[in-house]
Amino acid sequence: MIPDLAALYRPFIDAIVMVVVLIAITRLNGLRSFSKLSGFDFPITVAMGSVVASVVISKDTPFLTGIAALVALFLVQSVLANLRAGNGRIEDAVDNAPLLLMEGETVLEDNLRRAKMTRSDLIGKLREANVLDPSEVRAVVFEATGDVSVLHGPSDGVPLAAMVMEDVRRGH
Repeated sequence: MIPDLAALYRPFIDAIVMVVVLIAITRLNGLRSFSKLSGFDFPITVAMGSVVASVVISKDTPFLTGIAALVALFLVQSVLANLRAGNGRIEDAVDNAPLLLMEGETVLEDNLRRAKMTRSDLIGKLREANVLDPSEVRAVVFEATGDVSVLHGPSDGVPLAAMVMEDVRRGH
């Protein structure tokens, strides 16, 4: 049986057009489009990938429906970003608050459990940040994005500024 050549070319054409549309919408929406600045950015990014994949792979998803879905996702992201920038309640509802995992050399075990991290995960992050000795650690923060920030330096160095720890939960 001879394959339908149009069926073989369709995914290539759809992929090219969907990527061009994605780039165009990203240029309009700005760099935030694929950032991990907030807890809602990651699910939106995954959803965008899913839309592009369903248009490219599935014959059941019309091309224009895929473009409309991408535009809708970008609009939702843009509206949420603008709403949370102007309203603390919306920001609290949409975003996770950063969580303190280490304060100085002290590992905050309860917070580690809340973050669903193990001590081994934490130690791996310390190594990743080139911490040579726990006495160098000023703070380790589990960020709202899921990243882990390790703030370290010589114990007799510049003190940790209060602004850097703003909005970081220390416990309950």
